[in-house]
Amino acid sequence: MKPASKSPSLKCLFLVAALAVWPLPAALAQPQGESFSGYLQTVAAKARREGISETAITRTLSGLTPNQRVIELDSAQPGSQGGPPPMAPYIARHVGPSIVSRGRGRHAELSGVIRKVEARYGVPGPVLLAIWGHETNYGSYVGDFDLARSLATLAWEGRRRDLFEGELIALLKMVDRGVPSYKLKGSWAGAFGYPQFLPSVYLRLAVDGDGDGHADIFSSPSDTLASIANYFRDAGWRQGQPWGVRASVPSGFNVGAYSTRLTAPRCERVHERHSRWKSVSEWRALGVAPMAPIGGDVLASLFQPDGPGTPAYLLTGNYRVILQYNCSNYYALSVGLLADEIAR
Repeated sequence: MKPASKSPSLKCLFLVAALAVWPLPAALAQPQGESFSGYLQTVAAKARREGISETAITRTLSGLTPNQRVIELDSAQPGSQGGPPPMAPYIARHVGPSIVSRGRGRHAELSGVIRKVEARYGVPGPVLLAIWGHETNYGSYVGDFDLARSLATLAWEGRRRDLFEGELIALLKMVDRGVPSYKLKGSWAGAFGYPQFLPSVYLRLAVDGDGDGHADIFSSPSDTLASIANYFRDAGWRQGQPWGVRASVPSGFNVGAYSTRLTAPRCERVHERHSRWKSVSEWRALGVAPMAPIGGDVLASLFQPDGPGTPAYLLTGNYRVILQYNCSNYYALSVGLLADEIAR
């Protein structure tokens, strides 16, 4: 998903000398036949071609070793086989009284900041808080993996080299811009800060929300909320529209008759569970009734994740903006519902 003081300058050093060859644990093979230290030298050469300073390269890559735990966690990610598990238990876990209460408390505490961010970016404060709450429990835990080591390990391992190598080079650019290395801790997959941005997202969309000259998503609520809002605006958030609303579906209604005919360019399995687009007025004419205010001309898709007789939703284009932050119906629906609860 939404990713400083200068260090003393160092003279140019040969990275070959700085990056010694370390013995690898027996459990760690050498992906694509390349040693870890040799791969880091390849990354360093690419970084130099992109204008990154030798200081940033050396300070970030020197002494790194592969992290076996990161490879294990990446390998354990669920595959694409089998149907999705029920939505209701996930919602119950992620939209419970505790996280709702903390979100409401944060909303009251930061009301002045939120009003300014809403006015500038057009994204509702409860949605921003729901992202922050979902990602890091409003900043209470942001991860403690060394980002450079994690990204270097994932890139070297090679399963998604293009993605993680690009993020590693983006991290080098962050260091070159003055982001202190001690702040660069986060998830095993390279996301960091209150909103869990990846480095490339930080470089593109993190903003200074409090006017101190830094985009500090590591400790500043103002910068965090403004940066998430900037992400959403960039992704196409439509001001004044909800993410979606609960809907009443008539008994015996054949949702399958309205299956989408479109193929999503990314996250295909996520989007294929939604119906085709119709205006809310058209859904009403079919007997599908929204249970909260929404304009009749708003385009929406029908989503009933757990099947007939279970909660159904009319989802707008803003739901798809949430999916750009994390391409999971479980994530996006729980964020939307949490935002609604915070706003009550």
